[in-house]
Amino acid sequence: MQTTDVRAVIAIGLSGQFGLHGRLPWEGNKHRAFVDDVTRFFELTRGHVLIMGHRTHISVPDFAFKDRDIVKIRSSEKPEEVLARFPGRVVFIGGGPPVYAAYAPFIRHWDINRLPYDGDADRWFDPAWLIAGGHRAKPPGLC
Repeated sequence: MQTTDVRAVIAIGLSGQFGLHGRLPWEGNKHRAFVDDVTRFFELTRGHVLIMGHRTHISVPDFAFKDRDIVKIRSSEKPEEVLARFPGRVVFIGGGPPVYAAYAPFIRHWDINRLPYDGDADRWFDPAWLIAGGHRAKPPGLC
């Protein structure tokens, strides 16, 4: 049975900020660190599956759908069942706190980029997500 390689790629501010009013707090900032982060995100996820909730899905630019499989998930879907659809694939998790919290037990690799942002936010990274994988058994075939 092929396994699903589940990863997360996320950018956070100096205090763990990563959301403000449904967008990235630094969205539109032309500073090199922010531009490079967006470029890197699209390079890392190219050719792979990107799972996200509705709010994140509607913010994805049109060009991104051309070279990665972007899957919108619903809170009623069980992560195990969603991930089982992609055996042998690399699946990146994207989205807000509810998505990261639901999928954290399955994430094998967290790619966290800390950006020089120290402003307002209404969503923060929860360090507990990093150790969530140790708290729930994973079904066969998922890693």
